[in-house]
Formats: sequence, C-alpha cells, structure tokens
Amino acid sequence: MTVLEVLQSTTGYFRKRNIDSPRLNAEHLLAHVMGRKRIDLYLEFERRLPESELTPLRELVKRRGAGEPLQHLLGTVEFCGRIFRCDKRALVPRPETEQLVELLISRFKSEIASSRMVDVGTGSGVIALTLAAEFPAAEIVGVDISEDALMLARENAEQLNLADRVRFLRSNLFENVQPNFDLIVANLPYVSTEDRQKLSREVLRDPEAALFAGPRGDELVRQLIVQAASWFRPGGILAMEIGIGQSETLVAALAEKNYRDIFPEKDYSGVIRFLFARYG
Repeated sequence: MTVLEVLQSTTGYFRKRNIDSPRLNAEHLLAHVMGRKRIDLYLEFERRLPESELTPLRELVKRRGAGEPLQHLLGTVEFCGRIFRCDKRALVPRPETEQLVELLISRFKSEIASSRMVDVGTGSGVIALTLAAEFPAAEIVGVDISEDALMLARENAEQLNLADRVRFLRSNLFENVQPNFDLIVANLPYVSTEDRQKLSREVLRDPEAALFAGPRGDELVRQLIVQAASWFRPGGILAMEIGIGQSETLVAALAEKNYRDIFPEKDYSGVIRFLFARYG
C-alpha cells in the first residue's frame, strides 16, 4: 500500500470508531512510524510502505481505535511550542492549560520574571518547565501527590535542559513546601465523580487522581484557596484552571478568604476556565 492509501484506509477505520479528527490522527501515527514530520507525508503519497512499517502502524492504529490517547501512542505532546514526554503517568496536557500559561506570561511578565513560584499539581511538569524556560531568573517549585507524575516531570526537565531550574517535590498541596511565594499556579483535578460517564474514552485513560476531586468537583481547588493564603508573600498572585460552572462559587470563596483583584477569564471556547486573584 502507498502512503496515501494507508492514510485513507486508516482515516476510514478511525471514523467508524468515532475518533475525533480521524485524518489528523492517521497522519500523526504514520509520520511517527516512518520517522517523518507530518507535513512530509504530503511529499511521499506514492511511496509504498514495507511490512516493517505497516506492522507497527497496525498495532498503533488498533490501540488508537480502542480509545488510547494519541499522545500516549506518540509518547510526546506539544505544549507552548515545546515537546514534552507524555504517557499514562500523568494527565495529558490540554490546550486550556496552555492558555493559562499564556495569560500568565502576557499579563504578569514583568512582575513574575524574577519571582518565587510554585506549580501545585504539576503532573508532567509542563507549567513549571514552561515558566522556567520563559523566566530564567525565577525560582520555581513543582509539587504533586503522585510519584509517577513527578518522575515524568523530572524526565521532561532533563530533556529540556531545565533540571537545575525546577525543584520537583512530592507534596499534598503545600504539605512539604516552604512558604513565601509570589505566584501560585494550579491545574488541580476539578471533575466531579458524578460526571464520570460524560468523559471520553481518551480522558478516562488519564490517572483518576489527576481527574476527579470529589462529588462536587471543586473540593481540591477550595482547599488550595484556603491553604494558599499562608504561603503567599504580600500581594502574591493566584492563578488557577477550574471546571465548567465552578467560577461563581469559587469567586465567592476567594472573596471570603480576603483575596482581592479577583477576575475570571474565559478560554477560547467562551467558557470561564481560569481565575486570577491576589492575596494580602
């Protein structure tokens, strides 16, 4: 079969199995097997694929058709222009989280350039490591309750030559962290356990501890709001990604705990997905 024929048949297979963006998925997997960039496939449509490439491709296609995330199959994910390792040890980074980082950089750049920051619930380390790359003078800590996730984060730090810039610690929120931060950023689990049936097959392949917070969904975020007050320097910034429909009650929780300059922000889909606030 030629490259074009393989792409067409794989796209059809994915479409029947309700895979989003079936052609794009097919191109990513084929490029991965061939060791090419995806765009290069368009220059090789007539090339015939040997069995040495078709065999591993068939296995990947089968796994993707069964709902395994594309990023797990590729072993990587792009985040804010950088390539990170990605596997089942941590949540697959979402575009919304990229937007959270982009908002931080665009709105608070001068203020946090040489600050002390902590990324709570760091997962694969994408937020902490992106901020480290953007702000060479900043002191950054990444914490997570999962040792598996922290192992992946450290691998990403090594791969990006940032291992000496971010300290990764096992901690339940601020349990093992020294206070006095200028910025606390968090993408904590915010899905209600009641909403499990609404999630896609792909999302359910993420670690449960990275998805579900409890029956309400905002339990961990509320704990963070309370605890963070004791870990800030005066005027410190809190930046959080939150779940759909959680903004109103969380804004009230922030105001109750003496945060100020509270403002929600919508994601690219028009959903209020982020909260920013100051303390003290």
